[in-house]
Amino acid sequence: MLDQEGGERCGSSSCADERDHGGARGALRRTRRRPRRRNLRSLRSRTGRRPGRVLGGCRAPRHPLVEAIDGDPDHCAATFLWRGHRATRQVLLLAEGIADQADLAASRLSPLPGTDIWHLTYRLRADHRGSYRMAADISPGEPPVSPALLRRRLLSLSAYAAPDPLNPRRMPGRWPDRDSSVFELPQAPARAWAERRAGVPRGRVERHRLPKGVLGAERDVWAYLPPGGQAAELPVLALCDGDMWFGRLAFQDTLDALIADGSLPPLAVLAPDAVDRATRRRELDAHERHVSFLADELLPWAAGRWPLTTDPARTLVAGQGLGGLASLYAGFLRPDRFGNVLAQSAPVSRLGVGASRPVTVRLDVGVREGEILDHHRDLYENLRSRGCPVTLGEYNGGHDWACWRGCLTEGLVALLGH
Repeated sequence: MLDQEGGERCGSSSCADERDHGGARGALRRTRRRPRRRNLRSLRSRTGRRPGRVLGGCRAPRHPLVEAIDGDPDHCAATFLWRGHRATRQVLLLAEGIADQADLAASRLSPLPGTDIWHLTYRLRADHRGSYRMAADISPGEPPVSPALLRRRLLSLSAYAAPDPLNPRRMPGRWPDRDSSVFELPQAPARAWAERRAGVPRGRVERHRLPKGVLGAERDVWAYLPPGGQAAELPVLALCDGDMWFGRLAFQDTLDALIADGSLPPLAVLAPDAVDRATRRRELDAHERHVSFLADELLPWAAGRWPLTTDPARTLVAGQGLGGLASLYAGFLRPDRFGNVLAQSAPVSRLGVGASRPVTVRLDVGVREGEILDHHRDLYENLRSRGCPVTLGEYNGGHDWACWRGCLTEGLVALLGH
């Protein structure tokens, strides 16, 4: 998904008319700052007409290239590179929360004269984290001059976007089944539990198939059970998009580390599959059937297999995007089962119901999510005015799995941590 707002693109000499996503809503700030281009000039001087000696070999620099900006310690210049060849007509960067789908032409890289390197520099806040893909156009002929035809060409090209070959950091994708590259700037919040940690006890992940019920079809569910014996009733997290969290992102490694550190008590996670894009859109769009599935089918089924709590104060429901909307809806409709809600980047403008009694809500949203950011702020104020325990976290990024893992982790620790 491409965000509605664009990033702050730096030309070869200056950054002008830059949108500051970290300030007031929609604030447009005019600046003229000259980002230092030492890395790019150094790259050109080192490569001459054979840039593959650097871009294709072990001496490749960290990618994207990150440079400080004189007099502006809160921002960095991030330069994305591509190694082209004679047939390369244009190169497109699809960066979550930065690229503007309405103006894809602004996300094209420029050729570096005298080399086969293409480059594009953005001025970004120094705590930015995000994912991106890239695509090169090698079709015959020059790119169309007409803006409408050019946009059509770029939209077609975006379907072939792939990870950055110069960046080894990858994140699995879904729909399409294609990885993205991940980058983070120097002041991005640390993710101490993101990677698999050696030497910690491992929980187990099981995949079960629930029989046909209120959803009208069988449903696969991922279950995480903590390491060790479970003598006491475990807290429960009902988590949307199990096929992503456990099937692709290995969220069990994060849970293992949190439990080993004592940041979380041992807990069980029940994570139904989203199945496919159409099913996800149909079921997670604040529908009572999905709430009934979670509260009246999934939780009782799991309680019949493992020692799980029935206390709503120790039961959470969480999701991202439409999953966040479904989670809010479940907490508001069934506070007798779900006393805590973690919702990230949810389309909350569609939420047509309020909490029947207070539930604890944690909202997280990216400052590069356009109207979604505004709607989260509005919902936060609305819930707070009604006495609902609610917190709002804003991270510097877009509608992005690369950001949601950290938000989910922090939310679990805040609501369940010792």
